[in-house]
Amino acid sequence: MGLSMIEFHLDGRSGVSPYQQIVQQVRNALRLGLLREGDQLPTVKDVVAALAINPNTVLKAYRELEHEGLVQARPGRGTFVTRTLTDNTLAAHGPLRQDLRRWLAKARKAGLDDESIEALFLTTFRSAAQEDIA
Repeated sequence: MGLSMIEFHLDGRSGVSPYQQIVQQVRNALRLGLLREGDQLPTVKDVVAALAINPNTVLKAYRELEHEGLVQARPGRGTFVTRTLTDNTLAAHGPLRQDLRRWLAKARKAGLDDESIEALFLTTFRSAAQEDIA
């Protein structure tokens, strides 16, 4: 149970507020099993130093995660993961990840850069999600 393997990154163009991006990144890490129970989140000081954002933004994100029962702040020690979001579909992640890796390799061969790949994925993802709702 060491320090977590999560590094936050902010996307200024995403239209999602920085605090929401941190919350989403923690949730994703919990879903994918990158963060496990007992892992420590980066300290507010570390996140502020890495991302050059307001400490209140980080505190707000951590408070929301705490409110959801995913993490717990221990005064003087840090913020620790109290439960994960992994489910039984994790068994399917391996093959899916392989498929996605192959797809990424194809996209790169086709000359797409990372931003284009991300844009392609997100637009496809969103339009598929909207069709599911309709």
